Amino acid sequence: MKRRIRTYGGFFEAFMESLTEKEQEKIQYGLLLLKSQDRLSKKFVKLIRDGVYELRTEYGGNIFRVFFIFDEGDIVVLFNGFQKKTQKTPKSEIEKAIRIKEAYYADKQSQNR
Repeated sequence: MKRRIRTYGGFFEAFMESLTEKEQEKIQYGLLLLKSQDRLSKKFVKLIRDGVYELRTEYGGNIFRVFFIFDEGDIVVLFNGFQKKTQKTPKSEIEKAIRIKEAYYADKQSQNR
């Protein structure tokens, strides 16, 4: 399988700019797996809710998450990312990802008219 990876809204780029080069490389590795592997273990990808997934990355004792959706089967659309500091994923980050997903589909629908 070969998926295409896109970003939406500039949130992912802003998140990546806040990271060190090594942290960015580790997240890029996770994206490479997402792009090329049919199935990934829950260690790397987990369904959060409403079709929003998280890409899970650990590096140097820090935990990073990037929210995304699958669109049209072979497209991965990246949304917001954050450094996880608590046991549970913050509800505010999940809500933000869902709002971004809704905006993405609204934009996509308006482009198809």
